[in-house]
Amino acid sequence: MGPVNWIAVVVAALAAGALAFVWFGPVFGRAKARKVAPGRIALRRRPELVAAITGALLLLTSAMMGHMFARVGEATLAAKPWLYFMMSGGLALAFVIPALWISFSHIRVPTRVALIDAGYWLAAYLGMGAVFLLLA
Repeated sequence: MGPVNWIAVVVAALAAGALAFVWFGPVFGRAKARKVAPGRIALRRRPELVAAITGALLLLTSAMMGHMFARVGEATLAAKPWLYFMMSGGLALAFVIPALWISFSHIRVPTRVALIDAGYWLAAYLGMGAVFLLLA
């Protein structure tokens, strides 16, 4: 196992956070409100707390991804750079998005919201993989 690239860990978490800011802001957001169920709106009462929790969890996710890439090793990743995207995207497609959809099905989140969130996680994980590739 090689060393974890901690600079890439931090930059990947920041990149995923920046993507969230854009994704859930001007691209798919609506003035601090999202429809999550028919007739109900979820308001963000403390957006700074949400941002802090999101940042901490993205850093945890990025650290685990960095550990995963370190386990594979620099030589293998240099010879097969597509593994960055295959592994990071695979995590999103095989674990994160199914878990999200299972949770959303229990609380009856509209399909549109679930697709927006699933799209974010796939894009965020692929973006984190790209950061690790670029900073390798």
